[in-house]
Amino acid sequence: MLASTPLEKKVVLITGASSGIGEATARHLAAAGHQVMAGARRTDRLAELAREVRGANGALDHCALDVTRRDSVESFVDAALDRYGRIDVLVNNAGVMPLAPMADLRVDEWDRMIDVNVRGTLYGIAAVLPRMREQGGGHIVNIASVAGHRVDPTAAVYCATKYAVRALSEGLRQESRDIRVTVISPGFTDSELLDRGGAVEAQAAARAAARQLAIPASAVAEAIGFALDQPATVDVNEIVVRPTVQG
Repeated sequence: MLASTPLEKKVVLITGASSGIGEATARHLAAAGHQVMAGARRTDRLAELAREVRGANGALDHCALDVTRRDSVESFVDAALDRYGRIDVLVNNAGVMPLAPMADLRVDEWDRMIDVNVRGTLYGIAAVLPRMREQGGGHIVNIASVAGHRVDPTAAVYCATKYAVRALSEGLRQESRDIRVTVISPGFTDSELLDRGGAVEAQAAARAAARQLAIPASAVAEAIGFALDQPATVDVNEIVVRPTVQG
């Protein structure tokens, strides 16, 4: 089994790294001395992130990534393998959350949430799992949500996708003896998750709540860092991190 200590430099792949939790995690882990490969569709933002991280003496590379396409996810992983020769950690972070009542029948948005939040997570697992097993170890971190622990009006489909992420993670954990699996379930977090799609009133209400309650994305990044820093014999299975005032 691969050795793992809190001070070990790891190769960490992060999806959805152009903003929010993904960007904050890339910055945090690079600052901690890990080698980060950041992936997202907005490569201009990734390039700027790389410049800033390298300017602070961190190690970060980036690659275009669309988690809804299996070939794109495989190319992202292959690029990391070509450059570093191994993959220690995958942070499956990419996600979308267009909120709307189900009666609105925004089927295209339902499909998008399933494609990004569920298939994207599965594609990431499929791309790294054989390599991690070949190495004898690895760590998969899946970003779920407090919405994976409860269901709220206008969020039914989003909640369903995050329940699915938790179920997939628990199944993988039970099947694994040398690969660690962690679920991170954030509450209201400062990010761009509410900036696209959804019903106008539902999105506006969620944004208003987020402005009052949201914790910084760096708080979630630190929770991810905590899970990664445990010894190889310790698997932090789930962390729920949310604002103290969130009900």
